[in-house]
Amino acid sequence: MEIPHTPCLAEAIAVTRSYEDGRIHALRGVDLRIEEGDFIAITGSSGSGKTSLLQMLGGLDTPDSGEICVRGQALSGMGDLSSFRAQKVGFVFQSFHLLPTLTASENVQVPMVESSISRKERAPRAAKLLSEVGLANRTHSRPPELSGGERQRVAIARSLANEPELLLADEPTGNLDRASATMVMELLSRIHRETGMTLVLVTHDPTTAAYASRQIHMSDGMIIRSTPDLPVSP
Repeated sequence: MEIPHTPCLAEAIAVTRSYEDGRIHALRGVDLRIEEGDFIAITGSSGSGKTSLLQMLGGLDTPDSGEICVRGQALSGMGDLSSFRAQKVGFVFQSFHLLPTLTASENVQVPMVESSISRKERAPRAAKLLSEVGLANRTHSRPPELSGGERQRVAIARSLANEPELLLADEPTGNLDRASATMVMELLSRIHRETGMTLVLVTHDPTTAAYASRQIHMSDGMIIRSTPDLPVSP
């Protein structure tokens, strides 16, 4: 009997990537299938290739060989990856990457400039997103006025601005204390649970990885373990 699969959202196929004229092999023939609605944690020590893989999935970098496909379409054939990133992918980074001179609302609105959201709709949408991450009272605050946890929640609201299909988080708790890290991970878990959005995060922290329903462990540029393994047809 065939075991049904949910639709494949993204896939890495035999992806390789090296840096410094081939002296550093970040990815060595990586294969990874991401199902729609997955919540995946990619784990491994520093230099294992996990951030390189995340950047490939988000179109921030390109493979030396192999292919990244999203809904069956190869990123190498898209041409304008900035448009793909703006419309399909939300990013959350360890260092927040907020613009310090803009308010929380204005930071959340930045990705909307490259979307079909009209100018008059942007501020109300930003206010709604900030409310959903528990920052309704911080709309007009600037990053220097916010705690680390609050800044990361603004960054999460920003990542959701254009309703992406895929949310990628690179060490989202790396700069946070444990209480703030717990709050951020519970927020990401709630977003995944309530929206069904596909979420892939990179982390070296086992406590953070435990929130995911599937863990991919990397070492020396290769996936060495997936827990649990995806079902396959007999």
